[in-house]
Amino acid sequence: MKIAIYGYGNLGKGVECAAAHNADMELTGVFTRRNPEDVRTLTGVPVYRAEEILAHKDDIDVLIICGGSATDLPKQTPALAADFNVVDSFDTHARIPEHFAAVDAAAAQSGHTAIISCGWDPGMFSVNRVYMESILPGGTTYTFWGKGVSQGHSDAVRRIEGVVDARQYTVPVAEAVERVRNGENPDLTTRMKHTRECFVVAEEGADKAAIEQAIKTMPNYFDEYDTTVYFISMEEMKEHHSALPHGGNVIRSGKTGLNDECSHTMEYSLKLDSNPEFTSSILVCCARAIYKMAQRGVTGCLTMLDVAPADLSPLSAEELRAHSL
Repeated sequence: MKIAIYGYGNLGKGVECAAAHNADMELTGVFTRRNPEDVRTLTGVPVYRAEEILAHKDDIDVLIICGGSATDLPKQTPALAADFNVVDSFDTHARIPEHFAAVDAAAAQSGHTAIISCGWDPGMFSVNRVYMESILPGGTTYTFWGKGVSQGHSDAVRRIEGVVDARQYTVPVAEAVERVRNGENPDLTTRMKHTRECFVVAEEGADKAAIEQAIKTMPNYFDEYDTTVYFISMEEMKEHHSALPHGGNVIRSGKTGLNDECSHTMEYSLKLDSNPEFTSSILVCCARAIYKMAQRGVTGCLTMLDVAPADLSPLSAEELRAHSL
């Protein structure tokens, strides 16, 4: 199958690396809004202008869109789904229903297939929440993220006027995690589960108080959390915040038996050296699933909740039954 990358930041570079580990895929090109002559890919794959993408339509089975969730993907994914099978990593949980509706309308009308919100949350964490809640219907699910850098939240901060660069760390409240693992089933508000830390490089002369206020009151990102903002130099950013680690846990506590006499705890955990590289690996296997499903005549928009594990795998059904089941 032939795939292409739309957008060449950290996520796009991660997709390029992930594609090299999948023998059933060929990366045919990178499409960027920058001057292609200024972009050097890691593997030497050709770089083209974003506006030229329709000229390469016959060379792309699945287009992996690597823009940001704040402003890029809400426009890019529906527009590109009119001409391509597409995958994105849209991660603004509160806006997934409207994003899904927009992409579904475009893909269904054009006869293409799309999977949105592919990543680890939304994505793998979402799948595990559904598995856990289906197996233990009587119980409580908790999701903790971090400590780690959120690409979507960092991107949202960087788009604030006066911000040159930013990293946002999501930090679980250790006491809350311990109470959940102990089976206490505590009633936790959003603010009680996580804090957020923002490290910001501001433009010279920028209104730092206004930047801090814009961050702390940003809907869907920071307004429901205790958020601390630190203003640092670009040198400090490069020295201490150049990596993009992340991770987290989905934990469900539940009971079984006629009188709830048996207690159970299920946990799915991730510890990631690189958030974008891991997310990119999920995007690539979802591209494989899209390719298979499109060949079967599936059209419209899907999420990872609609994808069978076998469609994500490069192995045949026979191989999976023999070695993975």
